[in-house]
Amino acid sequence: MKKLVVLSGAGISAESGIQTFRDSDGLWENYRVEDVCTPEALARNPELVIHFYNERLQQVLKAKPNPAHTALVELEKAYRVQIVTQNIDDLHERAGSSHVLHLHGEIRKKRSSVDENDIRDIVPIEKGIQMGDLDKYGKQYRPHIVFFGEAVPNIEPATRMVEEADILLVIGTSLNVYPAAGLLYYARPDAEVYYIDPKADSNGHLDKRIHCISEKAGAAVPELVKQLLEKA
Repeated sequence: MKKLVVLSGAGISAESGIQTFRDSDGLWENYRVEDVCTPEALARNPELVIHFYNERLQQVLKAKPNPAHTALVELEKAYRVQIVTQNIDDLHERAGSSHVLHLHGEIRKKRSSVDENDIRDIVPIEKGIQMGDLDKYGKQYRPHIVFFGEAVPNIEPATRMVEEADILLVIGTSLNVYPAAGLLYYARPDAEVYYIDPKADSNGHLDKRIHCISEKAGAAVPELVKQLLEKA
């Protein structure tokens, strides 16, 4: 059974109603990214950062997987599928995908500011992280999110997955955010690579062997999945 790896970005979740900061010239739901998504912002104003991510959490809880998410689940019938996502939502999991690696963290979880291995589910999920919710060191729990300027702990396992892939699907990403954007270049020379994004054809630095599909994920992914299943 061939190994198929999916790299998914904000574009796949945008079709479920989840906005990204790149949609609004550096503003994310009317917040400056520098004020809500950096280690400095957390140190300066933890209340604002936690409030911001609690708002994002509520948005994710209301969102539903779209046809692109659900179509990817079908690939598990014929391929060994692993999904590497830049997204902090859980829409891949809710759609039914079995193996999902989050590069930039998970909105439904919190972690210690002292021990980065102390990661817990937010309970009750509807209330989000509360000020005064402390870890064993007496420090405020923070969102389990990789902020701008922080290392990406899962980049190494993600790189190994891409290196081993027979087929690579890149979906809904501008390929401008590093280190995630660099994963594409770890694909084997003999791997089949498909890039689905409305601006895929305008990405001039891509290798000529990459099959570019300049459409939204919700329409293009189900069609590509159908083709891949037919030739599996």
